[in-house]
Amino acid sequence: MSAPTLILASASPARAALLRSAGVEPDIRPADVDEEAILAEAATAARVNALPVPEAVALLARAKAEAITQASHARVSDAPTAPAVVVGCDSLLELDGAGLGKPHTAELARQRWRRMRGRSGILHSGHHVIRLDSGAVAFAVSSTTVHFADLTDAEIDAYVDTGEPLAVAGAFTIDGLGGAFVTGVDGDPHGVVGLSLPLLRTMLASLDLAWVDLWHRRND
Repeated sequence: MSAPTLILASASPARAALLRSAGVEPDIRPADVDEEAILAEAATAARVNALPVPEAVALLARAKAEAITQASHARVSDAPTAPAVVVGCDSLLELDGAGLGKPHTAELARQRWRRMRGRSGILHSGHHVIRLDSGAVAFAVSSTTVHFADLTDAEIDAYVDTGEPLAVAGAFTIDGLGGAFVTGVDGDPHGVVGLSLPLLRTMLASLDLAWVDLWHRRND
């Protein structure tokens, strides 16, 4: 049997690099969903101003996985000897009860770091996995406490000027320039990157797929 295909419903270079470093070559198919509209509709239905952050990342991960499943199913349904799974992910940093996504602007990134420095937040990463041949589903949330260094204003300005924090959840990375500003984590560090490898392994097992079967082997 051919190795299973992992379809990553994300444009995140960090998630793709993490999978590749773990021996898995993902099929990258970024999902195009209106995240704000999805969260607003869900909050309205629940009669709350905002969903709890773990619920929000789980909902967005599901939306992304389902969007790519609908677009991809026909491409793999005729290949039963090569199972495929769609993996949707979404991450937010919870600080003071609010979920912080990508700041997009330098000013907002600076404001967030002035709040974050010397403190701790919880990085929540939602995972939603759909096996295309059977339609079986697994979902879970990885939550890791992140401890931030007490940066100076000059360090914040220098970091923001690199552009890195503008396009990542919580305005920081642990696997890039921002790694020097994270003093420790309590939980799975992979989840801070945006995809928990140990969690994904157990989710795949629940769908009767072995993680080691996804490894890219040189003799394939």
